[in-house]
Amino acid sequence: MAIVYSPSFFYLRHDIVDAKINLVQPIRMFIVAALYKFVKLADYRALQPLLKSFCNQYQIKGTLLLAEEGINGTVAGSREAIDALQAWFEQDNRFHGLEYKESKSEKCPFYRLKIKLKKEIVTLGVPGIDPTRQVGTYVEPQDWNALLQDPDIVLIDTRNDYEVKIGSFQGAIDPQTTSFTEFPKKVQSQLDPAKHKKVAMYCTGGIRCEKASAYMLAQGFEKVYHLKGGILKYLETIPADQSLWQGDCFVFDQRVAVAQGLSQGQHQLCHGCRMPITAKDCLSADYELGVSCPACIAGLNEQKKQRLRERQKQIQLAAAKNQHHIGVSRYP
Repeated sequence: MAIVYSPSFFYLRHDIVDAKINLVQPIRMFIVAALYKFVKLADYRALQPLLKSFCNQYQIKGTLLLAEEGINGTVAGSREAIDALQAWFEQDNRFHGLEYKESKSEKCPFYRLKIKLKKEIVTLGVPGIDPTRQVGTYVEPQDWNALLQDPDIVLIDTRNDYEVKIGSFQGAIDPQTTSFTEFPKKVQSQLDPAKHKKVAMYCTGGIRCEKASAYMLAQGFEKVYHLKGGILKYLETIPADQSLWQGDCFVFDQRVAVAQGLSQGQHQLCHGCRMPITAKDCLSADYELGVSCPACIAGLNEQKKQRLRERQKQIQLAAAKNQHHIGVSRYP
């Protein structure tokens, strides 16, 4: 049954949270909120303009995906704005239990707000996979290390190859995907339900491995586990001296990567190929700001280099005027 909303539903009462935001004072620290939930949203199309209006009211930026199967995304704003958004979700029982993680950034990691309508909030491309009906066993971050000590566990990283490259759990299988839609074929070619009896999976925030666990159960795998809240929750929860994570965790915003405790990671972004790069890469003769890095230099002809150089010039001119140039980012 669809919920019928009154217009006032989408504007918080002052007894829920103080709705006053000082639009003059600069934000000293941005709160970055990664969130998702698989839940039936028959009215997801109607939610789009209402949620967009609310986020604009509070100057929240980032991307949220809405589909009939739920909500997914990452947004950033002031402390007051993100608190208001949390309260907005809490007023709808369907969003209770929303998977939610926070981190901080000195700069807003997004340039604008996008709220998109999708067929899936994370695209696997396999019809009928529904984590609300069938899903693997959730493993809390504090129990993850113990699970990985099981010699029978097959550990799988469900993220893309460029994400795995900059950080992972030791011993994890990298399926070497370039998009999540490739994951089912990789499972079919690399894993066997008759042989791999216990499978544990993880991803950035938990959504990909949650959906992947539903898929693998449908394929006949007996025991499937996945890290609740993903790598981000693990890095937030587990002390550095107990952490089994190695490297940085790639994130889909202007921070590029985060490290233990969700502090700023060591990676930057090559604006030529949009891949994460290290400080060492930046010292290479193949690196040119906004144009190339050691990973992409071989695939660039002189014509494309000139186009990228012109774009970088425009980015620098915009920065000199304290303006954002849209071409600077691969992200919303």
